[in-house]
Amino acid sequence: QVQLVESGGGLVQAGGSLRLSCAASGGTLYAIIMGWFRQAPGKEREFVAGVTRRSAITDYADSVKGRFTISRDNAKNTVYLQMNSLKPEDTASYFCAASSALEIRRTLNEYPYWGQGTQVTVSS
Repeated sequence: QVQLVESGGGLVQAGGSLRLSCAASGGTLYAIIMGWFRQAPGKEREFVAGVTRRSAITDYADSVKGRFTISRDNAKNTVYLQMNSLKPEDTASYFCAASSALEIRRTLNEYPYWGQGTQVTVSS
C-alpha cells in the first residue's frame, strides 16, 4: 500500500508559478510511475504529467507542455510539479498518483494509489 500526500497548492495570479509536492510512504517500491492529474469543477479528472522511476522518461498533456515540469527525488520519495506561466484554466484540484506499471499511462484506472489532492486557483 502506497500513501500519497500532496502539498503546495494555493492562490496565484495568472503568469505566476507554484510548485506542488507529493510525498510517498508505505510500499514505495510499487510507485514505479508517478503522475499528476487535475480535476476542475464540473469536469472529469485529467492527466497532467507523468515520470518514470529513474526520471528517464516524462510525459505531459499538451495543455501544460512547456509550462509544467515533473520531477522526482527517490531518496526523499517525493515527486514535484513545477508550474510556470499559470493560466486561469489551470485552476483545479491537483492529485498525485502512483502506479506499478512499467510505462507512463494517461488513464485513471492505471493508477491504484491516489492522494487527497491540493487546490490550485489562478486568478486573472
